[in-house]
Amino acid sequence: MGALWMLAAGLAFATMGVFAKAGAPHFSSIELVFYRSVVGVVTLGAMARFRGWPLTTPHWRLHLQRGVSGVVSLGLYFHCIGQMPLATAVTLNYTSPLFLALMTTLLLHQPFRGALTGAIVVSFAGLLLLLQPTLRDDQLVDAMLGLASGFLAALAYVNVTKLGATGEPSWRVVFYFTLLSTVLAGLAMPLTGVHPITLDNAWILLGVGATATVGQYAMTRAYHSGHTLVVGAFSYSTVVFSAALGLAFWSEALGHYGWLGMALIVAGGLLSLRARSR
Repeated sequence: MGALWMLAAGLAFATMGVFAKAGAPHFSSIELVFYRSVVGVVTLGAMARFRGWPLTTPHWRLHLQRGVSGVVSLGLYFHCIGQMPLATAVTLNYTSPLFLALMTTLLLHQPFRGALTGAIVVSFAGLLLLLQPTLRDDQLVDAMLGLASGFLAALAYVNVTKLGATGEPSWRVVFYFTLLSTVLAGLAMPLTGVHPITLDNAWILLGVGATATVGQYAMTRAYHSGHTLVVGAFSYSTVVFSAALGLAFWSEALGHYGWLGMALIVAGGLLSLRARSR
């Protein structure tokens, strides 16, 4: 079930990327983070009030750790997108499953799973073939920040797993993450400028917020209900869905290496399921 939730999250996050790309000419990256978060806060807050779900939690430390690591990771990711080729930034951010393979042993005290780790490596190799990242000599610092975004994303996923083990509902995990993202992005937004919302671009913000909220919820359910490393392997589905949507909306055709990379990403996911069943 965790793998299916992660596939749903991958599709939602890839669709969010379509809206984010459409919104790039109208809003800064910080604004997009703010609006994607505020939609989630309002939606989940309204649902909690309507259904009588309690917002109080005894696990605020884990929520804070998950929120801070996730928001900083997202901020570093957007910084790298602005400073280096998109393919390179995505590749560095998606080192998170590799870090996750190490963290599950050190922080979650799970036994080392060689086959599952191998499946993640296969998917990451597919990612390299699909995106074919490049790096200039003067981008070493940005590359380290990109690796930091992947490391912090993995740390956030570990905290999501811990919250699931405490019995914390998925909606509350997403609510507190989007709440913290809204506050931090809102504080940073005046530094980058605030652009007007019009009838021509409001649908973009609603699309970013709705797909991000669905993706966050599905991802949280994935880490709550599935094996951490299997879910990590299936997180690469976002890249596959993004490539398919890029082809559909912007005719971004893939070369032979791109198709081979997609095949390896899918193979890595299937290998993780096979290893888990054993």
